[in-house]
Amino acid sequence: MSEPVQTPQTNAAFRPRIFSGIQPSGGLTLGNYLGALKRFVEKQDEGIETIYCLVDMHAITVWQDPDKLRQQTREGAAAFIAAGIDPARSILFNQSQVTAHAELGWIFNCVARMGWMSRMTQFKDKAGKNSENVSLGLFAYPALMAADILAYHATMVPVGEDQKQHLELTRDIAIKFNNDFGVDFFPVVKPIIEGAATRVMSLRDGTKKMSKSDPSDQSRINLTDDADTISKKIRKAKTDPEPLPDTLEGLKDRPEARNLVNIYAALAGHSAEQVIADFAGAQFGTFKPALADLAVAKLEPITTEMNRLMKDPAEIDRILGEGADRAEAIARPIVDQVYDIVGMIRSRRR
Repeated sequence: MSEPVQTPQTNAAFRPRIFSGIQPSGGLTLGNYLGALKRFVEKQDEGIETIYCLVDMHAITVWQDPDKLRQQTREGAAAFIAAGIDPARSILFNQSQVTAHAELGWIFNCVARMGWMSRMTQFKDKAGKNSENVSLGLFAYPALMAADILAYHATMVPVGEDQKQHLELTRDIAIKFNNDFGVDFFPVVKPIIEGAATRVMSLRDGTKKMSKSDPSDQSRINLTDDADTISKKIRKAKTDPEPLPDTLEGLKDRPEARNLVNIYAALAGHSAEQVIADFAGAQFGTFKPALADLAVAKLEPITTEMNRLMKDPAEIDRILGEGADRAEAIARPIVDQVYDIVGMIRSRRR
């Protein structure tokens, strides 16, 4: 079958459950906090079952230094906890400790179509002109992402706009599996894309996403930056000479100004409209110091807690191990049922 099957499905029979993950690639930024971690905490506090993962198997689709990968996985876990994820209320683990991900990923490799994978814009962007030399894992990345989600029968996934296409493919895989085997086994996942700053842009170029890979450290706020560094970066952020307008429409062709307003809104828990109402007519000489004070107040405690946690890597490993055990208890029965559905003999159950 060359095209995704579009069959109406319902998640009514599935328990509400959120899954999401972050690659442990190091250098977490304000964008990771506002676009992911802050929202993960909000979902945890809504009382929905939440499963959060450091996707280290995805990380190795490009070569990783083993020691750095271990360090970055722990740093990612520390960021989750420092941002407010409670390992007792949410499940927090690293992907490679739960073999169900790799097992279901292979089955989904056999369900997904080559045409689906070749249309993934992230693969095209990452592979560039060197697509013949990238890893097979990078090409098949979306099938493993589908396995990450569906191994837990997750019904909702908080994602940024750049991951929306992969989540649509997860839905296609779930629908095709259900249709191929005449079952209603996998839920059709709902994306959660919300908030004023789901996509935080560079402090040096409001048309580009804030990224740890940008050559300029001034383009981003790192979660490891101290209060003085955060303040200086915001005060030096690129803007324009015009004051803030009295409506959002006035920011339409002002990407740097709109980015700073969005960041303020997300940090404060306000709408962008409310921020504009509060600062209408203000010059950036007034707005930037206010944003800097807010960013320091929100981020400095996270940085301090991350530094404390990273002094005890054994404790981080223990937390990830306990989370993996809890994740395995959910995923193992689901993946075993998948083996039965596709016709595999499983006489030696775990």
